Amino acid sequence: MIIVDLPDETATVALARRISRLAQRGDIIALKGDLGSGKTAFARAFIRARGDRNEEVPSPTFTLVQIYEFPPAAIWHFDLYRLRSCEEAWELGIEEAFYEGISLIEWPERLGPFLPERRLEINLSFGALSDARQAMLDPGGGWRARLAAITADA
Repeated sequence: MIIVDLPDETATVALARRISRLAQRGDIIALKGDLGSGKTAFARAFIRARGDRNEEVPSPTFTLVQIYEFPPAAIWHFDLYRLRSCEEAWELGIEEAFYEGISLIEWPERLGPFLPERRLEINLSFGALSDARQAMLDPGGGWRARLAAITADA
């Protein structure tokens, strides 16, 4: 487990940008945390870092998934909060995302047993100050070596 203190949203954006530079086709990034903990802010910063910094990145709360076609791999941004069952994720094309794209998944626990173990799990929690957060990174699927470079800077 790697813990990164994020004193403000700027620090969350910086972490997302660093991780976005390391992401590869087939990567799954599971974003966990309470409502308002920064999952969507992280996802927006990640997506903008891979594409256009001015890219409109709406929350997929109602559409459940937004796809961003950036080379070399599309980014699939899932918000699974509204799933009624984990089986509904297949209708969203999540299997294709797992193999062909980079998957950012808010509320990954809604996938239950379908959430692959080969993932980077980022649990965002509230810090002591109003804008502060803490990120607990649980690297799987080859992420430990990739994260060594960015956590040295944190």
